[in-house]
Amino acid sequence: MSSVVNRYAMSDIHGCAKTFRLAVEQYIKLKPNDELYLLGDYIDRGPDSKGVFDYIWQLQASGYKVFCLKGNHEDLMLKTIANEDNWHYKWEHNGQRETLMSFGVLNPDLIPEKYINFCKSLNYYIELPDYYLVHAGFDFSQKNNFNEVLQDKESMLWIRRWYHNLKPEWIAPKKIVHGHTPITKGEIKNQLNTNIINIDNGCVYQLKVEAPILNDDSPTYGALFGLNLNNPDDSFFVECIDRTTNDDAI
Repeated sequence: MSSVVNRYAMSDIHGCAKTFRLAVEQYIKLKPNDELYLLGDYIDRGPDSKGVFDYIWQLQASGYKVFCLKGNHEDLMLKTIANEDNWHYKWEHNGQRETLMSFGVLNPDLIPEKYINFCKSLNYYIELPDYYLVHAGFDFSQKNNFNEVLQDKESMLWIRRWYHNLKPEWIAPKKIVHGHTPITKGEIKNQLNTNIINIDNGCVYQLKVEAPILNDDSPTYGALFGLNLNNPDDSFFVECIDRTTNDDAI
């Protein structure tokens, strides 16, 4: 048996359970020795948020190594259920309806407790020998060192447009892998050999826009991207096969 541990990362599944399952079973062909890292946003907009959680648990219960981070949409749900400020309004406009429908409830308080507890238990980042994995990114501004960066949990879930503040010497020789902000297939491909890799192709956004730089007929957005952490050039896109909606992205 090969001792090589294949490692993959995906992010922003957003309720697209069929696409997620297809990626794991037909593209990755996950084996018990492999490692699969999921960078958050399992819920909202897509039709089967509950199914995404259930499939993750099925894989873990079957002995597969699946590691999960928290995303801003899990944060939205938790803050809504905790009645924090006006977060319920934000969630209502960013996929809450589809998530509640997947659980067969009308009230967030009726989502089964095991799903809520799972979201509460999720970590904000994972450090590997060669990567930092995080949902949105890191805020390097007004920090004195990377330990201070790692204390800023809110930014790990919500930050955008942070590349200009990156301090490469703080993370070298490691790279950062994140999601949260949808970018085109071409942009993802262009980042594969840089020190920051955004792996969010907006699976939930099925925008059929041609991208000339790709030299193919694939849409610019609308796929679940699987990053091969051992060999980024051997990564893959899985076109979304779930019915999805197109709310504003947050």
